[in-house]
Amino acid sequence: MNSYYYDSAAAAAFVGFVILISFLIAIAGYVLSSLFLMKIFDKAGVQGKWRAWVPVYNSMVFLKLGDLSPWLILYCIGGAVLLSWIGIGFIFSAAAGVLMVLAAYRVGQKLQKEGAWIVLYIFLSIVWLAINAYDKSRWNTQIPPAPWAGNSFFADRTVWEGIPVQSSAAAAPGAAPGYGAPQGYQQAGGYPQQAPAQQPPAPGYQPPAAPATPPAAPGAPTPPPAAPSAPPVAPTTPPTTPPPAAPPAPPADPNQPPA
Repeated sequence: MNSYYYDSAAAAAFVGFVILISFLIAIAGYVLSSLFLMKIFDKAGVQGKWRAWVPVYNSMVFLKLGDLSPWLILYCIGGAVLLSWIGIGFIFSAAAGVLMVLAAYRVGQKLQKEGAWIVLYIFLSIVWLAINAYDKSRWNTQIPPAPWAGNSFFADRTVWEGIPVQSSAAAAPGAAPGYGAPQGYQQAGGYPQQAPAQQPPAPGYQPPAAPATPPAAPGAPTPPPAAPSAPPVAPTTPPTTPPPAAPPAPPADPNQPPA
């Protein structure tokens, strides 16, 4: 009886020790992964370091940066919880892992990593996060769109304030679920900036009407006159001038005696 009691106590203590060690390892792994995600989010231009420390939400942001809809991770978690009692919840857990791998593949491309780096993420994701967080790679969204960009279910069409819209994701045709500003052009650092809004015209302003008929096109230029074929001939004899007339005789003096 005593031997059985001591054996049970030792087994319970061992199990408790294993659970404590596992809990501490899980906490340390979560802290490290959140720290690495914070660095990666900073490279991508995400505003707010707190986003990397919120459970589940940091995975949603990671999916957005990987051109995947952030709501997919919630669908997988909900399906795993609701259907675990019939033994198929693991399918949704595996689907969530596949989504994270696809997002890591796209994030790695934007951090100038080759596709083979995804193998490191599959087996040692914490090492993959550490390398991409602290190396000198720069965030680049000018990559080809994702293969699922045209699929409205998998493609990212959500706009959140503080998280840059990825130019390699599918363009949203209208208002997307979530909150935030509409898409804008990308500036340095990956964060979009909105284009300045056009000011409305003043009340009562009427734009000038277009002319009824367009002005006539200018005609062809007038050619210059042709040069004379030969110069004019000089006169052979000078013109004759009549001699000047004789001056009239002076009038006779009446006081002078005749001759």
